[in-house]
Amino acid sequence: MKKIMLSLTLSALLTLSACGGGQSASPAPEDDTLHILATTYPVYLFTTAVTEGVEGVEVSRLIQQEISCLHDYTLTVNDMKAVEAADVVVLNGVGLEDFLSDALAASDAPVIDCSEGVELLPALGHEGHDHDTEYDPHIWMEPARAAQMVENIRAGLTQADPDRAERYAGNASDAAARLANAGTTLREITASGQPGLPLPQRELITFHDGFQYFAEAFGLDLLKAIEEEEGSEASAAEIKEIVGLVRDFDIPAIFTEKNGSDATAQAISRETGCQVCQLDLIMSGDGQGLDPYLTALEGNVETIANALGEGQVQMNGGSAHSHERTQAR
Repeated sequence: MKKIMLSLTLSALLTLSACGGGQSASPAPEDDTLHILATTYPVYLFTTAVTEGVEGVEVSRLIQQEISCLHDYTLTVNDMKAVEAADVVVLNGVGLEDFLSDALAASDAPVIDCSEGVELLPALGHEGHDHDTEYDPHIWMEPARAAQMVENIRAGLTQADPDRAERYAGNASDAAARLANAGTTLREITASGQPGLPLPQRELITFHDGFQYFAEAFGLDLLKAIEEEEGSEASAAEIKEIVGLVRDFDIPAIFTEKNGSDATAQAISRETGCQVCQLDLIMSGDGQGLDPYLTALEGNVETIANALGEGQVQMNGGSAHSHERTQAR
């Protein structure tokens, strides 16, 4: 499909540093299909939700490797070819894809910035990193902000491809409703004082800086978030601080990201006796549409509720079900 020349107000490009390496989407052949390139896994999931069942539309994903985030990502030749071949590029924004700036500047494909209109939180400190950030780019980790991302995708695709606008609108409406329902259900799980589901411990320590929006959405107190990378492990002072927090707040569990390092967390566990549990930043995975996203989000809530609460919470078929909780602690 020929490139569609637009001046989208949706494409406010990239102000922050982005978090690892990845494989690239293959360049699309010349044909009459609308080729949409989504930069990251969550953006790909939201884009495929908006385009589900729409004929003549193909969505591919740029970053395919299992990664924790995109710090120091290096643009490959295949990445540049994929951007060049795309009819539309959908990105997270808030600087997450800073590595694409030059490639996008050389492309005539319209860019949909999913962060347009999203309320942003200040970035958490990147201890040991050599770059500064103003806003936290992990906006997909909260259902209401994810719904705004879906709406931005709908609006951008409607402008780029008005003939299919009705289909995009219907899919986006369905996705927004599912996200709203999931947010309500999951907040009930983490809310203090819910019958049968007390969560007396609300303090969260994570070994990734990507859970700030998640914590805010579900009423959790993010005490400390550090991100370890090769060559920038936690300092002795940071370890001492976290050990102190675990003891001062009697925290039963600390949380790593499933594709990240857990070396420091395990050392703190040995020192304090707390558990080490994994959370999913949803930066990698299989499938498309909202199901993988909602499953991962529910899994995070289940993990936290069980680790910080007093019994068992299980998710079943996309909705939360409470089981009788035993006094485990």
